[in-house]
Amino acid sequence: MMQCATVSSLEDIPWCFLRNLVKINAECRNCTQISINHEENTEDCDFDLYTADDSDNKVNVLDLIVALFHCADSFLQQEMALKMSMCQFSVPLLLPYGNKSQCSLMLWALRDVVKEWRPHDLSESRGFVEDNIVQTNIPFYSFVRLRNCSLSKSQILNQILSRGQQNHNIFIHRDMEGGTLQREIANGLVEVCWYLPSGRENLDIFPEPVAFANLRGDVCESLAQFNFLFQVSTAAFVFLDKIEENEQDVLASLQNVKSKLILVINRREKGATEDMMSVKKAVEKLDLPKSSVKTKDPRVNGAEFSKKLCTTIKTSLLEVKTTISIVNMLSQLEKEVCRLKKSGEDFKSQLEEEIKGIRKKQGRYKLSKAMKTFIENLSTRDKEKRNVFLKWMKLKLDTYSRNKLCRLRNKFKEECKKKEVKLIAELDQALLESSLGIEHYMREMGLIYGVYLQSQETVGEMSHLPGLAAEMLLDGYPLELLDGDASNIPQRWVTDVLMELHKKVGERSRLLVLTVLGVQSSGKSTLLNTMFGVQFPVSSGRCTRGAYMVFLPVGQDLKQELNYDFVVLIDTEGLKSPDLAQLDDSYEHDNQLATFVIGLSDVTIINIAMENATEMKDVLQITAHAFLRMKEIGKRPVCHFVHQNVAGVSADSKCMTERQRLLDQLNEMTQIAAEMDRHPSIKAFTDVLDYDIEKNNWNIPGLWHGTPPMAPVNTGYSQAVADFKKNLLESMKSDRGNEIAQIPEFLEWVKSLWKAVKYENFIFSFRNVLVVRAYDNLCKDFNQWEWEFRKEILSWQTEAEIEIKNADNEAEEETWNGLVASKKVEVFQKITDQRTQMKEKLQQYYKRKDRHINLIEKYKADFYNSISSLANEIEQSVTTKLDCIFALKITTKKAQDIQRKCRGDIEEKVMKLLSDCKNSTLSDEQLACEFEKMWDKATAELPVSGLKEQDIAGNVLMQLRKNFSNLNSVTDTVIESCTQFVFDKVRTNGDYHDSFTRDLLEKIDEFLKNSYKQHKTNTKYEIDLKLHICGIATREFLKMHRKYLSDNDPKTQLEKYKTQYLSDFLDLYKQRDDCQRKATDFVTFCIKPAVEDYINRSLGIDIVEEILTSNHSAQFSSRSFFQYNIQQDLLHQEDFDNFVKYSNNYEKYVKDWIYQHILHKMSEDQSLCKLKNKNLQIIVNKIAEAIEQASKGENGVLLPDNTESITELIGNMHKYLIKDISVSVEDEKATLFQIQSACHPFIECLKNSIEDLSGQLQKEFINPSDVTESLAKLPIKPQDELFKRVFGCGQQCPFCDVPCEAGGKEHKQHHAALHRPQGLGRFHSHESRKLVHALCTTDVQSEKTFRNEDTKSQWHPYKEYTTYYPDWHIPPDPTIEASDYWKYVLVKYNDRFAEEYKAKPADVPEAWRRITKEQALKGLREAFNIK
Repeated sequence: MMQCATVSSLEDIPWCFLRNLVKINAECRNCTQISINHEENTEDCDFDLYTADDSDNKVNVLDLIVALFHCADSFLQQEMALKMSMCQFSVPLLLPYGNKSQCSLMLWALRDVVKEWRPHDLSESRGFVEDNIVQTNIPFYSFVRLRNCSLSKSQILNQILSRGQQNHNIFIHRDMEGGTLQREIANGLVEVCWYLPSGRENLDIFPEPVAFANLRGDVCESLAQFNFLFQVSTAAFVFLDKIEENEQDVLASLQNVKSKLILVINRREKGATEDMMSVKKAVEKLDLPKSSVKTKDPRVNGAEFSKKLCTTIKTSLLEVKTTISIVNMLSQLEKEVCRLKKSGEDFKSQLEEEIKGIRKKQGRYKLSKAMKTFIENLSTRDKEKRNVFLKWMKLKLDTYSRNKLCRLRNKFKEECKKKEVKLIAELDQALLESSLGIEHYMREMGLIYGVYLQSQETVGEMSHLPGLAAEMLLDGYPLELLDGDASNIPQRWVTDVLMELHKKVGERSRLLVLTVLGVQSSGKSTLLNTMFGVQFPVSSGRCTRGAYMVFLPVGQDLKQELNYDFVVLIDTEGLKSPDLAQLDDSYEHDNQLATFVIGLSDVTIINIAMENATEMKDVLQITAHAFLRMKEIGKRPVCHFVHQNVAGVSADSKCMTERQRLLDQLNEMTQIAAEMDRHPSIKAFTDVLDYDIEKNNWNIPGLWHGTPPMAPVNTGYSQAVADFKKNLLESMKSDRGNEIAQIPEFLEWVKSLWKAVKYENFIFSFRNVLVVRAYDNLCKDFNQWEWEFRKEILSWQTEAEIEIKNADNEAEEETWNGLVASKKVEVFQKITDQRTQMKEKLQQYYKRKDRHINLIEKYKADFYNSISSLANEIEQSVTTKLDCIFALKITTKKAQDIQRKCRGDIEEKVMKLLSDCKNSTLSDEQLACEFEKMWDKATAELPVSGLKEQDIAGNVLMQLRKNFSNLNSVTDTVIESCTQFVFDKVRTNGDYHDSFTRDLLEKIDEFLKNSYKQHKTNTKYEIDLKLHICGIATREFLKMHRKYLSDNDPKTQLEKYKTQYLSDFLDLYKQRDDCQRKATDFVTFCIKPAVEDYINRSLGIDIVEEILTSNHSAQFSSRSFFQYNIQQDLLHQEDFDNFVKYSNNYEKYVKDWIYQHILHKMSEDQSLCKLKNKNLQIIVNKIAEAIEQASKGENGVLLPDNTESITELIGNMHKYLIKDISVSVEDEKATLFQIQSACHPFIECLKNSIEDLSGQLQKEFINPSDVTESLAKLPIKPQDELFKRVFGCGQQCPFCDVPCEAGGKEHKQHHAALHRPQGLGRFHSHESRKLVHALCTTDVQSEKTFRNEDTKSQWHPYKEYTTYYPDWHIPPDPTIEASDYWKYVLVKYNDRFAEEYKAKPADVPEAWRRITKEQALKGLREAFNIK
């Protein structure tokens, strides 16, 4: 056997250690160096000769232990821990990984450690305790040190744990062999040891078992371990010489510092003043009492000082209220993931890693013989055999439990009288562990199923277990819903069992869920048993722990009346146990239980004893709190109060006073609960749910008639219960307040309610898929109603535009003004009607019985406000448009008056030339030459200019001044957006109007208002911004105006008809028939522009309709679904620049994305061409009909076949087409100048030309490059209409800039499904310049703080973010995967984002690096509830 003396190489060291450890040789820790020959005179060696060479032959013992535990398999780890414990060595509790980013809780390794001890309270009886040490709840003390600490905490610990001079080195310290060697991998290791009393007061240091943990290395280098230790410790001793500022911050971030933190200060002789000043500053900052500061004077040695600490621990033990076992530390870890009071994402990822490790180790357990027998007997197809087996098993287990519980209960009662909190808790736990029933085997079966599911190899072996449990449910056996021992729901097990049940009943599982709540032993289970004939356990102890449910099939005769398939009964443990009321978490536990079961229930029975006012008050406060929470999330359970032990014929009338008092107390409790959950408007219980003092109260006499045990059951009890049941079922037949849930919906409530109650703020964290789905469905319908509203008004607007354009040109301006005013009145009425219709649709929607409407009741007001806001927005838009059309009509009239005069002059000259040439015989060339001379001379004599140019710069400046008179990074975004707005206006090919500038300034104001919360601006910034944008607008609007003037210039207009006038001149000279040419010119110059205008006017609406009814319509159905699609598209494209645009210029990115989507959609299968052709066909048919009708007089007879009838024909066509197209009068007169044709041939030629025009346009529509050009010409931009539909209010999260997805624009609270790391919104640490990887959904449930301009640079808790951002709802991240999408994006582009934002890359948690693209997409689907 290799001994220490024979260690010849470094490779031999671990083997030497292991072999000695297996032999339980306490000297095994000395095998840490290669054997060398020591000379006798080592005392005389030269200390200056210390070199690194000597230490190369040695290994630090702690490094050796850490390395061995890493290299060992799980069974060797158990063996090592057991042997080390037998040697009285400390054993690893938290084992660090090499990279220090994570550590493992060594629960599995310690499971074999079994200890015996005798606490002082068993001294007289000579009793003892033998237990697995990791399952024992005992006080837990942690010892840690700061960087500046010269005192050995391990040595002090050894002295504390050793009596007198018998010092045992439980913990390795610096004065041991090899203790001064530098540690390489052991920093971050947490060791644990236990002090166990022998029962002799004169020998024992402590009267009860105590656990001590020792963290190796500097606290600041192992924050995760320290945070965990502090959380689970009774007290934490921090050793130090002085405290630096960053260490102060670490200590200040902890919870319960005053009660748990003890500073152990080593006062050194040198530098003591400076050191003590830093300590004093820290103590004041942490507000620590004097008793929490222990100072070691240089004159006091370690042994004396350890006695001082020992006394502190003994004092602390007397005040201990809660203890924890190492097994329960796992549950603590799981709760940490929800409550997350620590250091955010890094700690969260680390906790998940630890949980995964523990779950993996769970899978190594073997199936016990008892469980094999249990499962085999349940698996039999012989139902009778199975039931007999279960019955015998129940009888045997009950007998066993009764015998064992008898002694424990007696002792429990004795201790309750003494009110020894610690002993009460211990005995309560013993009572629970001693009670053994079939439910425990069922629970174990569920755990086995969960473990087997983790392995693909073994999942098939146990896949039948949910089916067995479902069959037991159908046979009337209860299923554990809430594990009362672990306060946890086995969600996967419950889900799979109930889904199996759902399948077995043909997916017809409508549920009526009924729950009873009340204090312990108040007859809750007896009440349910009597009402429904079930067999919930009934005994005098705390029999029910957690919550159990029984499924009762509804008989065929009642199914139609009740409309339910099952009545689900939930029996719960008692609230406010008088024996356990002294425990700290009693109220929180009861509150969670009540909220959970009331949330699941359709009917809640509150079982109360009126003679106990204090007890009743507590129960009422708990239930009032739960009902208030249900109101907030849209649940409306029915509530009945059952008053037991109330009898007598006058009980009802006598109890009216008591009932009124009950209502008063309910109101008082409701107010208290409302204040706690920040709902000051709720003042009474009736504000929370419907409550009738008569109908919702029931008096039930006592159960026993006489004195037990010889007393029979009181018949009045069962009669009263039967009456109560009958009334209850009758009321459920008529009441349909909540939508009837089937098993899948019930499971969704189980999942979301339990997730929410695990957080500290229920309303804050509740997020239910059913609620989200119901809200999303309403948003989809609301968006459709909004589009129908907009479409109706847009269609009316285009008709009004044509009507104003077609108004009599010879009329006075006042007449037109009157027409526009009448149109404004008309549209106001139309908008009012549409608003009323939309509100009626919303009202009818909320009357529906499907779609879980009750869950979104609280959003109704938001949507009503959004309807009013929408109507105001549309009214303002239409009014502005009518003003623009009116202004354009006036300008066009002026231009046409000038053109008419010029046209008259030129036509006069043409006729004079014709007269002069009549007497000469000239060729066509000569005639053309004469015409050219006349034309040049005539046009030279025309006025120099037509319309007067406006002072665009002056007009813009005037609007800017009006805007300024109202004054009481992001700049690029608003400039870009406003510039795009200007270009869109310019492309309309009209004339400038002052409303363009007003709209532009309103857009800037809206931007400044929305961005002010995140980016504070001043008046100078606003003026500079507006001047800059108005400068751009002035240039573009001036170009637009000059183009309009140029297009309407008399010379330009006449030049357009020069060729036509020449042709007219030649035809007149030669007296040729000009019928076909005139018809073609009329169609080309008059009809074609009008037809193109008609197509473009309605094309924008048609494109939106096409998009919303196509295969891709779901993308625009709601804002949340649009967000899902746009983010999915981003991930598929994998274009970093797009991620930057989306994060930093969301509005522009969305507009571009929608525009590209329209381009793509309209290019597919010639979609745009088809839409144009459809509109072309409509207007061509209308024109053909108009020609047919116009060719007849008032008496229906064809017009005379002469030239004069053509004028009448054209006039009639105007009349029939006045609401469809607008034809320029000047173009018409110029085209028909001196027409010589007869009417009938002209009509035929006109029809032919219309057909030719239709064919010509159809060919033009086929052009693929026409899509972009066509979209630019549209007066109603489809991209703008779709943008309004999905963009919403435009608000962004104050922490991560994610856009709001709430429906409508006037919602009270903004929310988003998926928040992202704050670094993606340019946030970085001021100190390190690194991008922030924290998620606001994680921060809002942690103890972290933030500061910004809103908080005036003062630190503020994230949990209370609503103080500054009351209009934002940021729910805590419900799962570790919820934001996988953005975590993946940050990891993938971390360096590029840092470069883009001129920062350093974020320190992302290691777990994030393992997220795949598929997982990111899965997280995205789950966040938006996409199946």
